Amino acid sequence: MLLLRTDPLKPDADVIRFAAEVLKRGGIVAAPTETVYGLFTHAYSDGGCAKVFKAKERPPDNPLIVHVDSVEMAAQIAYIPEEIVDVLRRIWPGPITLVMKSRGAVSRCVTAGLDTVAVRAPAHPIPLAIIKELEAPIAGPSANKAGRPSPTTAEHVVEDLNGEVDVIIDGGPTFFGVESTIIDVTRKPPILLRPGPFTVEELEKYFGPVEIPPVARGLIETDVALAPGMKYKHYAPNTPLVIVHFDLSLAVETLRSKGLKVAVLCATGRCTNADVVIKMGDDLYEVAKNLYRSLRELDRFSVDIGVVPAVEETGIGLAIMNRLRKASGHREAFNLGQLLKYGLAQPVF
Repeated sequence: MLLLRTDPLKPDADVIRFAAEVLKRGGIVAAPTETVYGLFTHAYSDGGCAKVFKAKERPPDNPLIVHVDSVEMAAQIAYIPEEIVDVLRRIWPGPITLVMKSRGAVSRCVTAGLDTVAVRAPAHPIPLAIIKELEAPIAGPSANKAGRPSPTTAEHVVEDLNGEVDVIIDGGPTFFGVESTIIDVTRKPPILLRPGPFTVEELEKYFGPVEIPPVARGLIETDVALAPGMKYKHYAPNTPLVIVHFDLSLAVETLRSKGLKVAVLCATGRCTNADVVIKMGDDLYEVAKNLYRSLRELDRFSVDIGVVPAVEETGIGLAIMNRLRKASGHREAFNLGQLLKYGLAQPVF
């Protein structure tokens, strides 16, 4: 495995050429995007795709996102509805993925055998440069073991995938810190499959009314993975985590009174004394950027349980709550009784 460092805004041409050559040979490359680090393969390579699934330990029915550098490249692999072509020219590159009907050009491994394909143009110089050098789309999920918190630094990738990736490109920390928004435009109205940095409020400016099903809020799981991040346990630390919807200080004091060692993940100014305090940020975009780092940090302390305050589900807050619900295994406490049910079910270290 090679770890190559480069400037994220002006990536080294030799690093980009080397990464493209690895992909041409059916290898896999981890690199940053503006959302999280991705684990990429040539989108037309069955063998490369198989390597991604093996390294990530990803279930084979969970599709990958195809990354392109233009609407024209996207049109080679998907049937783009005529009415959104101009919309895509305005919102790409950016942290938004569209599920569209597939032309069958990319590997069936990439689409998990579905007749749809998830496509986006990343707003980050490194993957865009790789795509241009390769003259072909690249496909991949986040560069972590399946179920673990997604990586927002190269160190996180090494932590999960050391020795299982041909090349890791270290371009520094990612910007948004949560995965792209995914919207299914094969339906009318379009359906939000995964919230992300491109908010519902922004979606509706470009696409009109958007359906937000319970699965997009992270309230339920689905039997069919129509897009990445929908079906399986995701983003989870090893330490039990509970989302708290009432007074945070009371929650922590109650758990500690029962002999539990408690970590609190502070968000948007909501914090309190605990055995361990992990500060995520004072505004929702800062919380999103630091969310996965905080979940990984939680596992570095020998605590019995982590608690995190619920945030308002508007703007990027919807994406944060989606990820927290999956990371917590849907442990949400609206009162002390529910909190104690979760807390006392956990073994004390």
